[in-house]
Amino acid sequence: MPVPPTSLDWISLFLEAQAAEIGAARNTLLAYGRDLRDVAGWLQTRGFSFADADRSHIEEYLMSCDAQGLSQSTRARRLSAIKQIYRFAFEEGWRSDNPAIQIKGPGRSKRLPKTLDVGEVDQLLEAARATGRNQTDRLRNTCLLELLYATGMRVSELVSLPVASARGNPQMLLVLGKGSKERLVPLSSTARTALAAWITARDAAEEAAQAKGKPISRFLFPSRGKDGHLTRHRFYLLVKELAVAGGVSPDKVTPHTLRHAFATHLLANGADLRAIQVMLGHADIATTEIYTHVLRSQLEELVHDHHPLAQAESE
Repeated sequence: MPVPPTSLDWISLFLEAQAAEIGAARNTLLAYGRDLRDVAGWLQTRGFSFADADRSHIEEYLMSCDAQGLSQSTRARRLSAIKQIYRFAFEEGWRSDNPAIQIKGPGRSKRLPKTLDVGEVDQLLEAARATGRNQTDRLRNTCLLELLYATGMRVSELVSLPVASARGNPQMLLVLGKGSKERLVPLSSTARTALAAWITARDAAEEAAQAKGKPISRFLFPSRGKDGHLTRHRFYLLVKELAVAGGVSPDKVTPHTLRHAFATHLLANGADLRAIQVMLGHADIATTEIYTHVLRSQLEELVHDHHPLAQAESE
């Protein structure tokens, strides 16, 4: 393949290959695109492109990111994107080298993920049952939170679930995860009850919409927006609203903290780490092992706050 004429052409062809060859998720492609366009713009202001930039240019770019105050994780992600596009360019014969291959990144923050205790999750679920403009909204909100806490799904996986996968009172749901990899996640009895109630209300609403000439949605959580389903952003805002309604600090609550709560609570109750890895859809067990550190941290805090010897030492 001939060398693309511009950096934007490099990015376009790289993203097409990521989508076709490894089935990269839409959100992953969008993130790659944003990061690489930022790099390309920075290089262009200095008279360079992906085709002729060298290691010193990439290191200077990363230093400029640091000077802008970008987080450690953002800088690490951008370097990863740069390495990926240059590896692709090398394989395609666009370059005879990978100028980023020996550059060490800033690493990623070792902070433990935020999670919620069982009582806080119960408060959110109670708020979901009571919050909404009407009964249909309340049933949807309850189903969303019950499914998320019962399965540990990623938000993008949850909001894009097809309704066909949830019919028939299933014991398990088939989830399409990162890289178009499928996995089965079990449903709790409360999640199945919430799902059945929501499907009944959802179907009634869809039939009413169809009677007005609107198309039937294939999604479990339909929306009239361009995606056809509830968006991640709307769900993020909804979770914040439920946190306020339930008396839980909204700073602690995001859709992802419910995923963390799912994993942490399972581990605390004796679940096998490998089983949790499969349910979360983690490719590497090392990613799942972070929850052992979360649990250890919580246990240490529990001892520090409640053990009589620890209390005596602090007096």
